[in-house]
Amino acid sequence: MKNQPMWRRFLYAFAGLKVTLATERSFRADVISASLVVLLLLVTRPAPVWWAILLLACGLVMSVELINTAVEKLVDHLHPDLHDAIKVVKDTLAGAVLVSCIAGGGVLLAFLWAELR
Repeated sequence: MKNQPMWRRFLYAFAGLKVTLATERSFRADVISASLVVLLLLVTRPAPVWWAILLLACGLVMSVELINTAVEKLVDHLHPDLHDAIKVVKDTLAGAVLVSCIAGGGVLLAFLWAELR
């Protein structure tokens, strides 16, 4: 996989997105949420800084979810049995997703507060 042409690396990335969309309900919810945020931005037409902040927040949430999915699939493949250490890894990853969602929600609330006052 090392030193592949750029176009091939993009194909690998899109394959990862495709499999995550197909297998992870939470990632589909993230994509729907991000789409609603974009729709909100299109309707409200805020300053460009809000576009940047909100799109970065959406990207953070989706990126953490992709990392969570990748590590969970790897761990399940390498050690399909239940194990205390694996539970800690999965719970910690879920915590990272939760923290990114809370941060994203905070950014959205700040945007709504700024736009509605």
